[in-house]
Amino acid sequence: MTTHTPAIAPLPQRAAAIEAALQAHGLDAKTGIEQGVHNAEDVWLPERGARVVAKAWVDAAYRQRLLANGKAAVAEWGIELPPHHRHLVVLENTATVHNVICCTLCSCTAFTVIGLPPDWYKDLNYRARIVRESRSVLREMGLDLPDTMELRVWDTTADTRYMVLPHRPAHTQGWSEAQLAAIVSKDAMIGVARL
Repeated sequence: MTTHTPAIAPLPQRAAAIEAALQAHGLDAKTGIEQGVHNAEDVWLPERGARVVAKAWVDAAYRQRLLANGKAAVAEWGIELPPHHRHLVVLENTATVHNVICCTLCSCTAFTVIGLPPDWYKDLNYRARIVRESRSVLREMGLDLPDTMELRVWDTTADTRYMVLPHRPAHTQGWSEAQLAAIVSKDAMIGVARL
């Protein structure tokens, strides 16, 4: 006895069917798709988070607001999180503590602040191993932390997103906010790099 596997339509045909279904429910799929592409390419960039980090490094009062209520503090920069991102928790790296974030279920990040997640962040290997073998995974990614440094791994939840506030390099004293923002990377705001 053989079983019949139904044919799967080619991707363009499936995309057109989804668009038609949205149109049938009164939604303007084309405009939504164009807005999504614009956001991904021009708005949701790591430079936004880098400016937040630089401000926190030079303004102690802003840093305290950021650590107390990340969502409200980034809103001061006009950065909105989607409604289902109810909380943005900012995790401060120090000389003795290092934080790293992940999403073991999928690939959730605070993308409107730090940019869309990199491919490796979405990979099952990273998602599964970072919580069990965090030091090994970070070492494989080029970050070899001393054994004396406390390492904390934070897993995104349905309504909470995380962002790492990197430890400010000592040699940057006296730098402008623009100079500081230029050295902040998406990897540092995820916690797989130190500056």
